[in-house]
Amino acid sequence: MDIQQLNQDFGIDGSVRFTEERAGFPIIEIKNNFATAAISIYAAHVISYQPVNTDEDLIYLSEDVIYKIGTALRGGIPICWPWFGPHPTDGSKPSHGVARKTFWQVSSTETTTTGATRVILKLTDSQESRALWDYRFELAIAVTVGETLNIELITRNTGDKAFDVTQALHTYFKIGNVDQVQVLGLDGCEYIDKVDGGEFKTQLGEVAIAAEVDRVYNDLPAELIIADPALNRKIHITSKNSTTAIVWNPWINKSKALGDFPNEGYKQMICVETANAAKEVITVQPQSQYSITVEYRSESF
Repeated sequence: MDIQQLNQDFGIDGSVRFTEERAGFPIIEIKNNFATAAISIYAAHVISYQPVNTDEDLIYLSEDVIYKIGTALRGGIPICWPWFGPHPTDGSKPSHGVARKTFWQVSSTETTTTGATRVILKLTDSQESRALWDYRFELAIAVTVGETLNIELITRNTGDKAFDVTQALHTYFKIGNVDQVQVLGLDGCEYIDKVDGGEFKTQLGEVAIAAEVDRVYNDLPAELIIADPALNRKIHITSKNSTTAIVWNPWINKSKALGDFPNEGYKQMICVETANAAKEVITVQPQSQYSITVEYRSESF
């Protein structure tokens, strides 16, 4: 991609510029009165969001992240689509779908009436995508950077046959100390414990991390909160059109097995993912669309 052309077509003086810190992998850098942010055009992947007058990013990006075509970025906000996790019927197909290992197209950039910055990227079906998932589609992500970070993932069925989707915004949050962090709002919710062979369990109390955690929570409320006393903040997660959330932390052994993740990276991150997954399968009819939205807001304790 031509960085000069991207800046000419979509740059906004003082707030949006395109850079290429790693050859062949353009980054959209955003700066306004509310926050700074960065989005990789590869995978339409948000890799940073930091409100002004704060010391820490809300988003965790692995210091060992690998920028390579065909490799997913470790950290940030990966897009899992049109299936979450393994393919439901064909284990040879890539985990988490077709959206997170390819370049997207920048569709638009704008400054909103409130002074926030909105960037829209799009992905359409191709010969490569149809070899894995034989449907016509247009997938768009609208990222609005302001006092909050708002993300909308929009699925459009541009073909003549209905399709089913499971999906997730697989957000890695930066935290101060995994031993102290809690996820609030899931008490009493049923979940699938993927570490324990897919057993169905019920959450008792708030979620704390003391071992590897990989859980799919069902029928949850619209808002969850990450309480992070080590960084003196709460992160509010407000979702729309999603009643599923995944909570994930790789813990000690899995962290060591991940080649693009520090051995002790698990201490500074937690994934709380806005999703349609497990029993929440979405059917999108021909010439129709469906979207999920999430908003992240940080406040001090």
